Amino acid sequence: MSVIQNNIDLVNATLTVKVSKEDYSEKYDKALKIARKKINVPGFRVGMAPMGMVKKMYGPTILVDEINKIVSEELYNYINENKLNILGEPLPNENSKVDAFNEGDDFEFVFDIALAPEFKVEWNNATLPFYNIDVDATLIDKQVDAYRGRFGKYVPAEKVEEKDVIKGELVELNADGSVKEGGVKVEKAILSPGYMKEEDQKALALGKAVGESFVFNPAKAFGNENEIASLLQIKKEEAKEFAADCQFTVAEITRFAHAELDQELFDAAFGKDAVKSADEFRAKVKAGLEEQFAGDSDIKLSIDVREYVLNQLKDVQFADEFLKRWLKATNKEMTESSIEAEYPKMIEDLKWQMAKDQLLKEAEIKVDRADIEAAARQAAKMQFIQYGMLNVPEDILDNYVTEMLKDKNGLRNASDQALNAKFIAAVKERATFDNKTVSFEEFNKFFQ
Repeated sequence: MSVIQNNIDLVNATLTVKVSKEDYSEKYDKALKIARKKINVPGFRVGMAPMGMVKKMYGPTILVDEINKIVSEELYNYINENKLNILGEPLPNENSKVDAFNEGDDFEFVFDIALAPEFKVEWNNATLPFYNIDVDATLIDKQVDAYRGRFGKYVPAEKVEEKDVIKGELVELNADGSVKEGGVKVEKAILSPGYMKEEDQKALALGKAVGESFVFNPAKAFGNENEIASLLQIKKEEAKEFAADCQFTVAEITRFAHAELDQELFDAAFGKDAVKSADEFRAKVKAGLEEQFAGDSDIKLSIDVREYVLNQLKDVQFADEFLKRWLKATNKEMTESSIEAEYPKMIEDLKWQMAKDQLLKEAEIKVDRADIEAAARQAAKMQFIQYGMLNVPEDILDNYVTEMLKDKNGLRNASDQALNAKFIAAVKERATFDNKTVSFEEFNKFFQ
């Protein structure tokens, strides 16, 4: 048995696998004996059919299976032993086919392969932009206000304003303005003028005090049967037909008030006595924003590094025809037109991945369990920060990370994040950076 490599060009080659009778005879005979023990031939007990009959009935299929196993094994042994860096998998050569499988014949199989192109990304000569987000007073003010809102509460109010919640008794009226006997009556109705669609209906409630009443039309005010049904506590089908005016007598007015910038807020946001003044609170908020934005800066850097890599590799050639044929062979749902449309993006992704793999190999970078857990922890921490939760207890973070890594997708995402973080760190060690400080608004424009 032999495997012969023929390089057609820098990225295309063929592997010819030659199989002689001596290479497969023993395995073929053994497979026949195993098959004879299992097959059921009419007129014979299981395992007792004559070998000649078994060979005649099943020999050709068994021969093909055994030869395919041998060829596959030799093919991949050759690729591994010779450290061939191939893309995709070998495909049978379309112009070289075996016409028949006859016992005793020698066989020759030709496979096409795509060789990965050789390239070298010049990281030491790279000058890349790096954007630092300026955490200015305006951003800090917004975040402080967000904390005040998060830990705010509803307090009593004297007169109804647009965003207030009012509670009271609601009754259905007749056309003449009298209370409808047997009509809708809700003793503890709740509504907010801010949710009313029509301004004239909203105005009817504004300015009312506890004990005062106003007449409005729910259908005009809300125009949505779900909201009407919820307010009137009736079925949605009934709400579709409801058109009457209603009287609402105010019993309670509550208004959401932001938390005061005091010790109660400091403790709620960052833990007891971690912050003891407004200045310390703002400094803590600023530090949290800077940590969050550092990750965003690295995301932008990843985008710019990818652009740099693709520009470096713009002239690198691939075995395009082979790869398109391989995509079609391995993705039955893809058509030739969809392959043509998607292929350029696939090659860009391939170049990017190959460049990353090259640097990771060069820097001898690997990811272990500790790296994955750290990446998952950072991701979890950033998620909590986005919801304004900077003071998440360590045990809650630990449990969150544990559950995240139990899920296959969560584990894979954390692994990818850990590897990408090390890749970006390796780029930072090699490339030169043009550091730029931009506002939050300017930074966001990069992603629009």
